[in-house]
Amino acid sequence: MEGQGSGDQSMAKLTYFNGRGLGESVRFMLAAAGVPFTESFMTEKEQIEKLRTDGKLTFMQLPLLEIDGLCLVQSRSIVRYLARKHGMDGKTPEEKARVDILTEGGRDFLTYFYPLGFLSDEETLAKIKTKALPRYLPIFGKILSASSSGYLVGDSLTYADMILLEALLNTEEFLPGSLNDFPKLQEFKDKISSLPQIKAFLEGPQRKPKNTPEYVATVKRVLDM
Repeated sequence: MEGQGSGDQSMAKLTYFNGRGLGESVRFMLAAAGVPFTESFMTEKEQIEKLRTDGKLTFMQLPLLEIDGLCLVQSRSIVRYLARKHGMDGKTPEEKARVDILTEGGRDFLTYFYPLGFLSDEETLAKIKTKALPRYLPIFGKILSASSSGYLVGDSLTYADMILLEALLNTEEFLPGSLNDFPKLQEFKDKISSLPQIKAFLEGPQRKPKNTPEYVATVKRVLDM
């Protein structure tokens, strides 16, 4: 966390590309926390170079969230900041540790989807189907089967729930029917997706579509990939 945010400090501003990637988990958390935010989309290399020159990108990478007078970078750190600030990181030290563990597991699951559009979709989906789903769906299904609240940890929404929701929505979108043998995961997905603030986000313009060729070309151009 370095530098000072600019402009209206009452409104969060997310700087990223006009697509999912690492920025989507931040959007999910902003929605879950009920934090309104604007977006600035990178389309040219000069834009990110200016952010680097201005000292807003500690490790020279996006996403960047300007909030509370801060410039926050590193997507996982941004998500944890929002979770801590809005009481979505567990209520006890034990719960906080559990939330962190399940978030990291959910992030590992979610990471399998990031190459879609950038690498061969056929190979990426085959890897998800043969490696990610058999590993993560049973684990999270078992955890939710033992939950009396329908949440992964405790009796309220945490950032672990949001990471898992993002992964499950991707699973349904790209590999329909994959959750058929996991009723607890389906129940969880429906429960979290139906929360008013989450539902509004998922049905609104700030929820990004799957990676398009135009999006991929823009990312590669801006980042010199």
